[in-house]
Amino acid sequence: MIGRYSRPAMARLWEDRTRFDLWLRIEVLACEAWAKLGEIPAEALRAIQERAGYDAERVAAVEREVKHEVIAFLTAVAERVGPAARYLHRGLTSSDVMDTALAVQMRDAADLLLEGLDALRAALRRLALAHKETRTVGRTHGVHAEPITFGLKVARWYAEMGRNRERLLAARAAAAVGKVSGAVGTFAHVPPAVEEFVCQRLGLTAEPVSSQIVPRDRHAQYMLAVALTGAALENAALEIRHLQRTEVGEVEEPFTEGQKGSSAMPHKRNPVGCEQICGLARVLRTNAFAALENVALWHERDISHSSVERIILPDSTILLDYLLHRFTGIIEGLRVHPERMRANLTRSAGLVASERVLLALTDKGLSREEAYRLVQGHAMRTWEEGGDFAARLTADPVIRRHLSEAELTACFAPEPTREQVETLFERAGLLDRETE
Repeated sequence: MIGRYSRPAMARLWEDRTRFDLWLRIEVLACEAWAKLGEIPAEALRAIQERAGYDAERVAAVEREVKHEVIAFLTAVAERVGPAARYLHRGLTSSDVMDTALAVQMRDAADLLLEGLDALRAALRRLALAHKETRTVGRTHGVHAEPITFGLKVARWYAEMGRNRERLLAARAAAAVGKVSGAVGTFAHVPPAVEEFVCQRLGLTAEPVSSQIVPRDRHAQYMLAVALTGAALENAALEIRHLQRTEVGEVEEPFTEGQKGSSAMPHKRNPVGCEQICGLARVLRTNAFAALENVALWHERDISHSSVERIILPDSTILLDYLLHRFTGIIEGLRVHPERMRANLTRSAGLVASERVLLALTDKGLSREEAYRLVQGHAMRTWEEGGDFAARLTADPVIRRHLSEAELTACFAPEPTREQVETLFERAGLLDRETE
């Protein structure tokens, strides 16, 4: 998974040929629906079904003259079909064909993204389970906080990717909506039965109330789900970047045989994959903003959205597909250094146990304010002067009046960090056999 990205299926979804093939299928399905209603003769339908096709170069040539892509396409098809072509596009408008085809492309792209997300979640699950008990320090504001386990850190990423899966599924459903209701969406020249037939055959639902186009809030929802998935990847990738810093050194993204990190410094092993993910996630967010801008259009439609979508939909789905693949490879090859985690945990000289000492003192009857004052005083001296936090506490006669040496020692034991790990893993779905 670490090697070169190659997902021809996603790229093919957005090729002109795929789009034209879908347009052709929609036009033929519409004719079949009209024939069922008795509006197209059987022999004309047979001619359409047998002869309908196009030449992409001919479409391009006609478009250069007429400056209208759908008309150019229909002209190229009609040249092959012959006289029966007069029944093509009956009662339809260009957006009936374009938006319905786009819905198929977006749905199928979502399916590929879900495949990639499932592969990543499987890799995250394996990593989380492997390090469920690997103790490390938690950090807030970049400063040592309570101890956690590395597995819990990964479990958070796993749970977040589960939410992204739910959002992508919802966005898939929102986007898988077709529209075959004619100009301005009133069914003035095409009955709803035609729309129902076409959408059913394509595996789409019909837009309840359209204008001349499918409303673009659906596309914005889709793009937001894509952007949020990218943001989740960035969230995890940024953490790996921090943990790979020389001063931390707790994990490293894969560094393969023959790889070089710097043109000047031979020692460098940089988190370039995670940096790429953090940078490219910005593109997904920017594209999502463009999709939001597409929601408000003039009256029953304008085409300011169309040119934007030709860029942002292929770019974002292909890009997210790449990012999922890239990060899955990083997770599968991640180098984890438990010994460095243990060393870093001791660097703050036991200060990470301050809350447990605070709670132990309040359990003995001290007010929270007095307990906090006592513990913070020793903590600040440990910060500034060095030494061992536990030793300072043990030497304080005020604290010793309330806590025995054994009770203080218990405050620094690692067990409480692990007590609820099982519960948290269960809540994240990591211990569910069905997810294996």
